[in-house]
Amino acid sequence: MFVDVVNIIVRSGNGGNGCVSFRREKYIAAGGPDGGDGGRGGSVIIVADENKTTLMDFRYKKKYIAQKGEDGMGTKKSGKYGEDLIIHVPIGTIVRDSENNRILADLSEHDSSFIAVPGGRGGWGNMHFATSTRQVPNFAKAGQLGSERELVLELKLIADVGLIGFPNVGKSTLLSVISDAKPKIANYHFTTIVPNLGMVKFDDSAMVVADIPGIIEGAHTGTGLGIDFLRHIERTRLLFHVVDVAGTEGRDPIQDFEKTNAELKAFSAALAAKPQLVVANKIDVSDALLDEFTAEITKRGFEVFPISAAANKGISRLVGRAFEMLKTLPIPKFEIEEDITSISK
Repeated sequence: MFVDVVNIIVRSGNGGNGCVSFRREKYIAAGGPDGGDGGRGGSVIIVADENKTTLMDFRYKKKYIAQKGEDGMGTKKSGKYGEDLIIHVPIGTIVRDSENNRILADLSEHDSSFIAVPGGRGGWGNMHFATSTRQVPNFAKAGQLGSERELVLELKLIADVGLIGFPNVGKSTLLSVISDAKPKIANYHFTTIVPNLGMVKFDDSAMVVADIPGIIEGAHTGTGLGIDFLRHIERTRLLFHVVDVAGTEGRDPIQDFEKTNAELKAFSAALAAKPQLVVANKIDVSDALLDEFTAEITKRGFEVFPISAAANKGISRLVGRAFEMLKTLPIPKFEIEEDITSISK
């Protein structure tokens, strides 16, 4: 099962308490305070791991608590630090604060990390509180409590190109033709129920293409499967907007194009603004609507590429143009909105 959004609770370890102790040795009078410091509590650290592909591990375990620091001891011995708790997530995971939905981290590279909650500081032992006028301090400082917060882990697949469009327009077939991916292909809606990734090679270059489940009208509000996967094309640099130009489903291709773009805009203005190459698919079935569709979409400022994914026609021109555009398109970054006031004790 592909899991791409989960809520977890993380808590760092408490700091150890400082020690109240006095040096007591034969022949040494008034040895003075020698209470050691408490150890720092463990932090909870989230790390991107290229060996992880989904957030499935977090469906059943929701709470993650780091180890507490040990208390200080006599003879100026400090307590042992609590071990940090490392949480491994897939590359491309966004970390949000569930309380205010702020983006706290964008873990888009292998081994990139984020300290979700820092460990509590250890308390000072009484050896720190001795002065010329207070030579027998009989107190120490307590360790700082750990912090707790609820987080949302949201996986956004890392791909260069995203395939969008209505169900059954040929996105999975196109992916299977241009890459080594083996998506499930069948003549019914929502054949694709999880995102599929494929590697496309062209000369000495390569790009990753993501096939997203069909986006239908109302997807941004939860209709169909699109709402669950629109997030995965937020990180792409380019979109292939695939349209059934033959009208095999009885729909108007221009209206399909408009409705899909309306869903993108309703979900995210930044998503709607991504560059698109319009793929007029299924010309092997019929090209009766192709000229009208091409003229209208071109008038709106988009490039149209007539293809037949099933017959492997027009594919090389589309792929070549995509590689040309990717040379200059930047990789999207998400603005970090860390707010330390959202960390609670």
